[in-house]
Amino acid sequence: MSSEKNPKHTPASASNFIRAIIEKDLSQHKYASKKWAGSPGDAQHQAAGQVDFAKIRTRFPPEPNGYLHIGHAKSICLNFGLARDYSGVCHLRFDDTNPEKESQEYVDSISEMVQWLGFAWQNGAESNLYFASDYFDHMYHAAELLIQSGLAYVDQQTAEEMRTNRGTLTEAGKDSPYRNRSVEENLTLFREMRDGKHADGSMVLRAKVDMASPNINMRDPAIYRVRKAHHHNTGDKWCIYPMYTFAHPIEDALEQITHSICTLEFEDQRPFYDWLLEQLADAGMLSHPLPKQYEFARLNLTYVVLSKRKLIQLVEEKHVTGWDDPRLPTLAGARRRGYTPEGFRLFADRIGVSKADSWIEYTILEDCMRETLNETAERRIAVLDPIKLVIDNYPEGQSEDCFAPNHPLKPELGKRTVQLSKELWIEREDFMEAPSKGYFRLFPDNLVRLRYGYVVKCTGFEKDAAGHVTTVHCEYLPDTKSGTPGSDSVKVKGNIHWVSVAHAYQAEIRMYDRLFKEAHPGSGDKDFLEDINPDSVKVIAAQLEQSLQGAQAAETFQFERHGYFVADRKDSISGNPVFNRTVTLRDSWQK
Repeated sequence: MSSEKNPKHTPASASNFIRAIIEKDLSQHKYASKKWAGSPGDAQHQAAGQVDFAKIRTRFPPEPNGYLHIGHAKSICLNFGLARDYSGVCHLRFDDTNPEKESQEYVDSISEMVQWLGFAWQNGAESNLYFASDYFDHMYHAAELLIQSGLAYVDQQTAEEMRTNRGTLTEAGKDSPYRNRSVEENLTLFREMRDGKHADGSMVLRAKVDMASPNINMRDPAIYRVRKAHHHNTGDKWCIYPMYTFAHPIEDALEQITHSICTLEFEDQRPFYDWLLEQLADAGMLSHPLPKQYEFARLNLTYVVLSKRKLIQLVEEKHVTGWDDPRLPTLAGARRRGYTPEGFRLFADRIGVSKADSWIEYTILEDCMRETLNETAERRIAVLDPIKLVIDNYPEGQSEDCFAPNHPLKPELGKRTVQLSKELWIEREDFMEAPSKGYFRLFPDNLVRLRYGYVVKCTGFEKDAAGHVTTVHCEYLPDTKSGTPGSDSVKVKGNIHWVSVAHAYQAEIRMYDRLFKEAHPGSGDKDFLEDINPDSVKVIAAQLEQSLQGAQAAETFQFERHGYFVADRKDSISGNPVFNRTVTLRDSWQK
């Protein structure tokens, strides 16, 4: 997804038409007799198995050529979630048929993110983790079956000649001069391709379908090409590799997938998907019922780019610090920012699944994160823009315990102790020399409550040579401490948070915001880089309550009044965590 497409803005809907399809299939017992031999294989292999214990089989089939992003999270939650809800199984399959762009690094990263989102491919003793490259022998056999049935041929046209002869949306294509080669000649040439006797790009194997089809994808699509490249899984065994549109339906069939769910750009490929599987079933390689493909609208999310090309550009040109930069929409970046698996699962449920393209507002994702973090994140105190508050009538060198709940909605989590002393850090915005209307915090002669502590009265302030307030002075009312009988004796409108200067922990805080300042980066043929938000991250030194010094990497908290923050999983060290802002307490982008 990128802003080149402009689907209509519509409210998010929680509908899911795929559920209706699955429920209908199950009610009609469409897959009730389908067998499963415990591993992928052809018709003969599966016939030796038992009736499949999984009522449905879905799959998440990423190509291991990059890092997963938020759009993939929707597909992961959809495929694994449907399998979970309908007593089925979801496979994790790496679609590694392109040897030049794939690596183990991406395989490992993808596996880690699927597990992080809360899903597993282990089902009892059975591991449903597969690689398309493990099926290369089956795919080669399928190609020879098509040749032997007169349904595939080796084409030696140049790429340009093939493009020209393919035709247009309004003109039929022209047959290749090699289309009517004999079965024997095609088999010989294809085996020579397999044996490395022909150069890259010199010939391809094409399915023989219909060059006059109104669907250009049915005009004899290429199904195998020569590519003398090392493969991360199969090494140098192969120098021909299947095309995605040929490989994918075969992978689904070998794995006994029932519902092959993909995004709308593959809708035009469905006729070839069905054609290919029917031919291979007729040839005896596959058995009915065959997999069926269903398409849904991919995720179009405001304020981000999900185009792989653009993400690579952001990383390689160092507009961000790497693939796990917390501003990126990669799942690695989202996790580091403090986004939660629960939040992503809620987001997937909330936006639903439809056939119509629409834009989802980024605030919906943020709201899902707030909702889940509000339930799970313990509360802590942090002063992000500190100035000093001196309680002039508090005893010098003394401190006392105040008690703050770890979570206001979960009393079972108990309370923690925060120290109060003569000198405190408070937020700069919590004092005004000349208060505006409706301002109830500190200003001369006003009373406020120190949260979890005493009521204090502002008695004065100090400024530096530039006129900036550096210190505020006050006096406390000894009988007003929170939790004591006198706490209600003085009514105040303002309540401010604080940390003790003597007990505070100074930490680096990274105040992350959206990477782009425009809802549709690069719209109107503009360079999307022009829309980068210059304030997408600010690094500050904040004063935190002492307990936060012991925070573990990836531990999340609500900093009271400020939002949700996570101890950075990469840069935090024991006793010195660095915190990233995950999301504010409320939407700060509303116009």
